[in-house]
Amino acid sequence: MEVEAFYDSLLVKNAFGDVTVGGYRKVLSKFLRDLGNSEPTSEQVERHIAGMRKVNYSYSHIRNSIVILERYMEFIGTPVKLGRMKRPHPIVKDILSEGEVARMLGACNGIREQVIISILAYSGIRNSEFCNLKVRDVDLDKGLIRIFDGKGSKDRLAYVSRECLKLINDYLNEYLREKDDYLITTLVEGNQYTGWDLRKRVKVISKRTGILKRVYPHLMRHSLASHLVSRNCSVITIMNLLGHTNLNTTQIYLRSFPQKVQAEYMFVVPNYI
Repeated sequence: MEVEAFYDSLLVKNAFGDVTVGGYRKVLSKFLRDLGNSEPTSEQVERHIAGMRKVNYSYSHIRNSIVILERYMEFIGTPVKLGRMKRPHPIVKDILSEGEVARMLGACNGIREQVIISILAYSGIRNSEFCNLKVRDVDLDKGLIRIFDGKGSKDRLAYVSRECLKLINDYLNEYLREKDDYLITTLVEGNQYTGWDLRKRVKVISKRTGILKRVYPHLMRHSLASHLVSRNCSVITIMNLLGHTNLNTTQIYLRSFPQKVQAEYMFVVPNYI
């Protein structure tokens, strides 16, 4: 089947990871299903993107759809070139305060939930990275977590606090795991955690706290980065911690805290008078 051959080519020729190919599959499958065939015309692709623009889909969703459809059209021999939108410069708005993160940890039932929240809060890793964690990826002696095949098929290191390491150690003493086992699994059948499982668990815990914000795993990532900025952590360090490939992505946190920029300015500004 031509569509499956396209996914195979992403794995073999482009060396994309499973997560990236899964994203391609999700977007392309919906488009082809709505269209009713696997060989769209250039005009149909253009109308689809135009429709997304008219109903105000997010910049990232439209951009990803453009990249995916361009690759697929080239694969089936009907190349199309679509214009790129100008990247917006948003700011981070609704983060969790340090106190609210502490309340999340205090609302956990048992060591398992504490480990879930503490790893998300202290490491800032993404949903898929968390779900793919295995016991051997956590180095309790060095205080780090090894991320393999993260976003963009990149490997990197994430770090956690001593308190988080203690929780993980206590968890592994209570929930016995082999080194190649997933760190967190479902309770009933012991299956690998999915992004949906993680979002649901975080939502359940947040409801116990009475926090009125919509709390989800990626919000913990935004919150960590924002707290690091407020504590004078360098933007390069934050970039490496979060696994960003582009410094512009990290600078969203600086734009979100103009008072931090102002404070540094006031400290170093020359005295002309």
